[in-house]
Amino acid sequence: MALATGGYKPCLESFGADQFDDSHSEERKQKMSFFNYWSIALCTGLFLGVTLIVYVQDYVSWGLGFLILTITMVVSVFVFILGRPFYRYKVALGSPLTPLLHVLVAAVAKRKLHCPAPSLLYEAPHTGKLQRRRLGHTNRLRFLDKAAIIEKYESNNGAYRKEQSPWRLATVTQVEELKLIITMAPIWLTSLIFGIGIAQGHTFFIKQGSAMNRKVWNHFEIPAASMAALTALGMIATIAFYDKVLLPYLRRATGKDRGISILKRIGIGMVILIISILISALVESKRLKASLKGKKMNVFWLAPQYLILGIGDGFSLVGLQEYFYDQVPDTMRSLGMAFFLSVIGVGSFLTSFLITIVNYVTTMNGGKKWIGKDLNHSRLEYFYWLLTVIFVLDLCAFVLLAKNYKYKNVQRTVVEDNSCDIEKKLELACH
Repeated sequence: MALATGGYKPCLESFGADQFDDSHSEERKQKMSFFNYWSIALCTGLFLGVTLIVYVQDYVSWGLGFLILTITMVVSVFVFILGRPFYRYKVALGSPLTPLLHVLVAAVAKRKLHCPAPSLLYEAPHTGKLQRRRLGHTNRLRFLDKAAIIEKYESNNGAYRKEQSPWRLATVTQVEELKLIITMAPIWLTSLIFGIGIAQGHTFFIKQGSAMNRKVWNHFEIPAASMAALTALGMIATIAFYDKVLLPYLRRATGKDRGISILKRIGIGMVILIISILISALVESKRLKASLKGKKMNVFWLAPQYLILGIGDGFSLVGLQEYFYDQVPDTMRSLGMAFFLSVIGVGSFLTSFLITIVNYVTTMNGGKKWIGKDLNHSRLEYFYWLLTVIFVLDLCAFVLLAKNYKYKNVQRTVVEDNSCDIEKKLELACH
């Protein structure tokens, strides 16, 4: 299952976004809404999965539940194949990693050279062929600019030849692409901590529900996992409100197609996540006190934390998808979506690691585990308080990084990879 998901999910989402033309202003706006609609579709599937499918598996048959899922997947693949004649396909430009290595090798090889003015750095000329978008020069990580310094060497007969090996000369666009990857790394690392919060929705939230009164109308018991439907509903409502109400207003107020920056949207989601975990700690504390009196709280006490988590995801998760698609080099968009998925995957691993550390520390001197098999004999609320502190610190780091972050500087032109018309800049660099 994990192997299959890792194979198709990053490619499918980036392929869907690639159907919109960045050079067309209206399609560029539509692409900004694509991730909203994509997330609504995923949340709809999640809602049906944790309600209809869970009900069928619990009260009818596990086999029937899996059969429904199999038929759904077969129909989905069939519909996807039917659309093949209408899809837009991006022309493959070779390995996305090789140009980054070109920049590193060239920059190290020319490390002793002095960086000239940005206008004297090499960039492939404009072309009518649709290849890749040109990126404007930025003043960050200037050492890498040395990869785009134009050199010439004297040959045996006294004439000069231009050095054009890709391992010795890179374009400004290639240099800027490597800068993008390097500057995205800290944002990715802070997002991994945020992934721990996402993991709570399908781990400890469910465990809390299992320890509560889930009966409705005295005869129907809500499956604990079905409470995640509230997260899906919260996310759907938030995304729809953002796309149809808030975004048009923000566009008018700021004069920008995106309304607010991607990182601001992610930051808003992080704040809401902290509120969700804070409420979870308060609810768990109340639940534990009730259990000590032999009472069970109603499972709908968990509704606020589920709904608020969904609202936060409507900002942060969609923002992260858009960020890792938009800010990576054009040739690495599938890898960009893989970075996004790693936030969720690594977040789950970090949760397990944190639980191990917490239980080890709390039992060192004969104390009681904060997180045991029985929540009534655990202190899950302490764990939630710890997460709140960690998330606040992570948010502070994220805000500092976001304030100094420089977004991709795209020039609305295209460049061709293998052009080496550098005569004019060579003459300027030598005078």
